[in-house]
Amino acid sequence: MLLRLLLVIALFAPALAAQQPTPPPTFRAATKLIVTTVVVRNPDGTPIEGLTADDFVVTEDNEPQEIAFVEYQRLDNLNPLPPMETLQVGNVPRPSSTADVSSIVTPGITVPPSGDARFRNRRLIILLFDLSSPNNAAQERMFTGASAYLNGQMTEADLVAILTYRGGAVRVKQDFTDDRRKLANVLDVLANGEDADGDGVLDFQDFSSAFGQNDGEFNVFTTDRKLAALQTAVAMLRPLPEQKSLVFFTDNLSVNGTDNNAQMRATTNAAIRANVQIFPVDARGLVAMAPLGNANQRSPGGIGMFTGALAQQQVARLQRSQDTFYALAKDTGGKALLDYNDLSLGIRQAAEAQTSYYILAFYSTHTANDGKYRRIQVRLKDDTRQVALTHRPGYFADKEWARQNGVERERQLEEALMLENPITDITIALELNYFQVTRPEYFVPVSAKIPGSELELARRRGAKALTLDVLVEVKDSYGATQRNMRDRIEVSLNAANAERLITQPVQYDTGVTLLPGKYMLKFLVRDAEVGRIGTYQTSFTIPNLNREPTRLPISSVVLGSQRLTVNEALYNVKTTDKQSIGHPLIESGRKLLPSVTRVFSASRDMHVYLEAYQQYAEPMQPLIAYATFYREGAKVYESQPVTVTSGVQRTSKAIPVRMTIPLASLSPGRYDWQVTVIDPAGQKAAFWQTAIAIVP
Repeated sequence: MLLRLLLVIALFAPALAAQQPTPPPTFRAATKLIVTTVVVRNPDGTPIEGLTADDFVVTEDNEPQEIAFVEYQRLDNLNPLPPMETLQVGNVPRPSSTADVSSIVTPGITVPPSGDARFRNRRLIILLFDLSSPNNAAQERMFTGASAYLNGQMTEADLVAILTYRGGAVRVKQDFTDDRRKLANVLDVLANGEDADGDGVLDFQDFSSAFGQNDGEFNVFTTDRKLAALQTAVAMLRPLPEQKSLVFFTDNLSVNGTDNNAQMRATTNAAIRANVQIFPVDARGLVAMAPLGNANQRSPGGIGMFTGALAQQQVARLQRSQDTFYALAKDTGGKALLDYNDLSLGIRQAAEAQTSYYILAFYSTHTANDGKYRRIQVRLKDDTRQVALTHRPGYFADKEWARQNGVERERQLEEALMLENPITDITIALELNYFQVTRPEYFVPVSAKIPGSELELARRRGAKALTLDVLVEVKDSYGATQRNMRDRIEVSLNAANAERLITQPVQYDTGVTLLPGKYMLKFLVRDAEVGRIGTYQTSFTIPNLNREPTRLPISSVVLGSQRLTVNEALYNVKTTDKQSIGHPLIESGRKLLPSVTRVFSASRDMHVYLEAYQQYAEPMQPLIAYATFYREGAKVYESQPVTVTSGVQRTSKAIPVRMTIPLASLSPGRYDWQVTVIDPAGQKAAFWQTAIAIVP
């Protein structure tokens, strides 16, 4: 009987089990996996192995976090590979077929599937070559240094990828590999100018490109385009959880008063979140500046060569460039290589900076996309152990705009203005000028230009108009807010404008009145439809022109190629008759549009406007002004002198100086442009220089 009962229970057990209620599955919703690298060392510097997730404690904003996994990366196979003479650039065996050539150009960085161990216990090194500048000596130094690293310095643990920046885009030329022949072959192709993606033309000649790092005229002089390209390269590497070292070879990277400091912050934050250390390498090598020029170019002219002003300008430009290299490396945990001819040292520094480490991942309990800074703290549970623990201090959360009401969007817009980590989804070029209106006050026109591709994106979404919210904030050197402005731009997207969307940018003008001093300006624009945001941040100085004892005081110089009537809404620059009174850029009802990007078409004349000031001259003394174009240090064109004998303003003693210069006779390319203003009676002069580009 007992046997029969057990048999019945066994037969019906599956059915009974199916009828029992099962616990519901647990789903993890709205979670964010945060990956960081942690280096744990003994007091003597040796790495500590064997730790697990149970040994670590992770907090985010002082709240404990659940550790998803911990993986140790042991980097101890650091024996240098033997030298191979055939790896020298120019002496690399070429592939025998075109099919082999295509293998060295890959569409992107390959992300291994989960569980793939190809990157385990390996050092990931990325070589990014900036080929946007036609500096042949710097490029030769780049490839020679990279070849030297491959031939005798690369170790068994190294995996190397090669990227280039040229034509306004970042391209992957070789995915991660330890095959030195493949790497050397790519270097050889690049060094000999046989790269299939390079067309040999200057970047600014492409005005029909899509939104990105190659937005035509926006890619000519602005350093933030290089930083944006660097951010793009970092974004390619973010899916890889391992520690990465990116070696950025470039011959010029300088953030000054005309560049977007917001992009610098956005790039460094992207690198921190992607576990990428940036190692900038100055491809100019050891820089020794002769005060009056070296043998590569003729000596400069003008009074500056006798007063030391030219030598001071050279030193200042070099210092700004090296400061930018240093800041980019310091903020991402890397190291800059400056004033050194053997550029392979920069790659060795990047490789040696990577030691054995742990990859630690946790699911953040802070799921709100509020853009706030999240502070991470990692420690060992055993507080008695004497260890040195290194990890990134935190990250900025993402920002979401789509599901917010009007009040929330307004608050978020104000918060975006105050963010330490700026949002740079929209490309912005901006120009600041200053003109003295009274003895103590200066009018500062602000001109911002946004690529026409932004309009194209709005049109593709089916919108009838593009609406942009604009916020402008000016703070003094003490951090006090001097000016706050809010505006809204609406651009019609009708059929008549559709054909011009790609090539015609949006230009926005405003202005503030300030006293002499140092200021910080933050310009923020947001697409009111989808919440895409662009930020431009820069510092500027308004000099006290009343204290100019030796030189002729002049305002900043405005260059443009268009004059519009004040009530014309082209490019969304519309000025009312009331606003036009006393505006320095308006003459006889027509307004001069600043070029902003300093890119000019040879088919249009260049219009120049500036003001000279004779505070103590009674009556006004005639002035003489002319412009000079230099190319590679040599003067190629000088305009006819313009004599100014009238037009002095009563309150500011400003004398407007206007010139129109035809550009048809100049060949396309980059120039150093200088305007000279002479006061013969007062025996004073003033000079103002900038870089421009002329396109067909």
